[in-house]
Amino acid sequence: MKDTGAKNRTGDVSVGEHFDIEVPDTAHQISSDSWFQVAFVLTTGINNAYVLGYSGTVMVPLGWVGGVVGLVLATAISLYANALVAKLHEFGGKRHIRYRDLAGFIYGRKAYCLTWGLQYVNLFMINCGFIILAGSALKAVYVLFRDDHAMKLPHFIAIAGLFCAVFAIGVPHLSALGIWLVVSTIFSLIFIVVAVVLAVKDGVKTHSRDYEIQGSPLSKLFTITAAAANLTFVFNTGMLPEIQATVRQPVVKNMMKALYFQFTIGVLPMLAVTFIGYWAYGSSTSTYLLNSVTGPLWVKALANISAFLQSVICLHIFASPTYEYMDTKFGITGSTLALKNLTFRIMARGGYLAVSTLLSALLPFLGDFMSFTGAVSTIPLTFILANHMYYKAKDNKLNPMQKIWHWLNVVFFSLMSFAAAIAAVRLISVDSKNFHVFADL
Repeated sequence: MKDTGAKNRTGDVSVGEHFDIEVPDTAHQISSDSWFQVAFVLTTGINNAYVLGYSGTVMVPLGWVGGVVGLVLATAISLYANALVAKLHEFGGKRHIRYRDLAGFIYGRKAYCLTWGLQYVNLFMINCGFIILAGSALKAVYVLFRDDHAMKLPHFIAIAGLFCAVFAIGVPHLSALGIWLVVSTIFSLIFIVVAVVLAVKDGVKTHSRDYEIQGSPLSKLFTITAAAANLTFVFNTGMLPEIQATVRQPVVKNMMKALYFQFTIGVLPMLAVTFIGYWAYGSSTSTYLLNSVTGPLWVKALANISAFLQSVICLHIFASPTYEYMDTKFGITGSTLALKNLTFRIMARGGYLAVSTLLSALLPFLGDFMSFTGAVSTIPLTFILANHMYYKAKDNKLNPMQKIWHWLNVVFFSLMSFAAAIAAVRLISVDSKNFHVFADL
């Protein structure tokens, strides 16, 4: 554990300029986890309840060719981009345990603040999505047994937010997840296996399916562009340095092991449920796959409850940089159960999740959240910034072709981010007209 308030003055002597930026040490635990535990954190980040939406939000807009090629390319490109960031973790002779610390070390104070803002918007939107997912899973259980519509989606989103707050108060930091990662994996396997088995059963019974991409030419253009942003959202957390901060030495070597695990074995369950769901239901696939499958009520209830509980655990991963900032800023160290620490977590984390829950209930459009988040923060953080940081940090060691390659990536993903943001805003605008706030979707 690091003492809150201690400051590290950073300067980069190898980039050519000296950026005198003070960054705080952390109140959370670092350098304590094996590469395998970190690999499980990353794999949990992929195989969360969001996978139940990819058949509808990725495959339906892109079709077989676009969806399969897009997911395979996104896997390879995401591994490459994450590897670039991982290799910079000890750049300049010190560990950069936050994304903003690394950006500030390379570029200076403005980049430090910009990266901070982008990352926290990214994580906030992801967490809103998890709360929507958890609420949708609870509602799915409710309608299995009662179809009186007495309780609406916003009610279940509120319940989900309460569960997330209780979990956040009880688990102080990312490394403390421990056994919860195993529990999360079990929950993931339950809802993925159920979704796959029931989808295969339905698919075998259905002899004809429509895989045509729906909509007018203009509508298709916008939905395909938004789906491309969803591809980047599938594999990337936007918080790789924060996760890497928890791994033991040697940090780069161990992190690369974790990334290779994530992007090989770790992606298989996600790809399986995505492709099989689309194969079974075609263009009519729901954005929440468990709403499309048919089967025994208790099996579907088990899958939905597992998706709900796994979402609660997974949200904690993506909220951990926010919690780390608050704990470090206000000196929250020592025993988890100390009255001061417990009271602070109730107020700070509870308040953060209350705001997230309110926004989630207000605009519960999950696909739009994914598209907008991918466009405005995931793409800039994971692809644009990663390539340019690596180019700037390793400028003297790169040959001309390598420099051109990194600049091509920066330009391409900048254009993609801009186009995807326009498409996502259009989708949100359309959905806002079709559905009122606090909609019961």
